[in-house]
Amino acid sequence: MTADGMPRPDSPGAARQAAALAALRAAEAAARQGPELSAPAGPPDPSARDSHAPSAGAPRAPTVANGRVADDSEPDPRSVAHGIALRVLALRPHSRVELERKLARRGCDPQVAAEVLDRLTEVGLVDDAAYAHLLVQSRSRTNGLSGVALRRELREKGVDEDLAKDAVGALDDETERARAEELVAKKLRTMGGLDPQVQARRLAAMLARKGYPAGVAYAVVRDAVNAAVEHHHD
Repeated sequence: MTADGMPRPDSPGAARQAAALAALRAAEAAARQGPELSAPAGPPDPSARDSHAPSAGAPRAPTVANGRVADDSEPDPRSVAHGIALRVLALRPHSRVELERKLARRGCDPQVAAEVLDRLTEVGLVDDAAYAHLLVQSRSRTNGLSGVALRRELREKGVDEDLAKDAVGALDDETERARAEELVAKKLRTMGGLDPQVQARRLAAMLARKGYPAGVAYAVVRDAVNAAVEHHHD
């Protein structure tokens, strides 16, 4: 996992996502291709040529489909949005709301963006439940964030509250306290020589920034500072 909660490029999760992206690109490309035009049986008969057909240098008439004039010079909005979304997902998983925000910043029509994201959801490339569990496990392990902080981050990324609670619920009280103890022990090793009260104040502030409740922070810091060898005098 990277520090931002996503699978590393060489991880199994990244490999599965890359395979899914490749399969989706192939399927979309095949769907856009129409049946091949059959070749004429022989050389064209000059006498049969339509006298009204435009010459090679004449401007092409616009293509009319479903009553609408298609401008071949402009890219298809859906293809543009689809390409943007795939490039973003190739970097790391995103929540649906994150993708909506990125597409909006690129000027994509909201309705077109919704259709593209619906398609990506159908094939499993957009999955907020899986995304929430992945982020919770990674942030808890690498950043030591508490359940409160994790729910706040998921909410900021637009993950549904029920999905966020379910993902964070996998972290029980014992696991959360153990993370807090690891953070305090690591930080305390860099604070040698400081007054115990200064150590306690800085450690408590660190845990507060990571979202740990005051009761948990106080108990963990108190035990760690009291157990520090440098504060034991013969």
